[in-house]
Amino acid sequence: MTQGMRWLGPPGSEIRFPDPASALSWPNGLLAAGGDLAPARLLAAYRLGIFPWYETGQPILWWCPDPRAVILPGELHISRRLKRFLAREPFEASFDRAFDEVVAGCARTMEPDVGTWITPEMIAAYRELHRLGHAHSVEIWAEEQLVGGLYGVAVGRAFFAESMFSRKANASKAAMVFLVGELRSRGFRVMDCQLPSRHLATMGAREIPRDEFLALLAANVDEGPAQGASWSPERRAVSAEPSSES
Repeated sequence: MTQGMRWLGPPGSEIRFPDPASALSWPNGLLAAGGDLAPARLLAAYRLGIFPWYETGQPILWWCPDPRAVILPGELHISRRLKRFLAREPFEASFDRAFDEVVAGCARTMEPDVGTWITPEMIAAYRELHRLGHAHSVEIWAEEQLVGGLYGVAVGRAFFAESMFSRKANASKAAMVFLVGELRSRGFRVMDCQLPSRHLATMGAREIPRDEFLALLAANVDEGPAQGASWSPERRAVSAEPSSES
């Protein structure tokens, strides 16, 4: 299949993405540009393993890299050190209690001189997905302070993690532990991490070929819990589930 970046139609046009297998090898996974961030287009993209990633001043860029970083819920890695930390640190966690604040933390909107790919347009788009019950946030609290969290999109039995932040040591890792525990209880099969990082690798993320990732999505995006509702905002203590250790 010929590789190349395709241009999508203007905002409001027909929702149609190129075959992810046609994405460029360099930059890795660049597939298309243009279109809009309407909920229907975003959800259609996630179902195909495609996500938006661009900076202010650029057109909307759509990506599907090869390989893909994922965490399978049963493979979350919690080190002994992190288990000890969570046992003594009084973190609490919740879902969908402070979505806007979590996105702002990820975008570092309190630091206007720091560049971010989470543009105002992206913030508005994911707020709308959250309002519709497709995007969810995890909040980590130390007493009454929001000290970390992450947000992402749920489609069928797949969760697409978008970004995380931490204002206190291990807060983002605590968010991952809390989220993966919830995903396991809800029968999710995969958490997409998009691109690999050392931080994610310490939590059990691994890279799989794009075709394997897309097959995993195809088997799971049409199944699973009903979408369109918030998850529990009740604050609960973060505890480490049994997992592999080091």
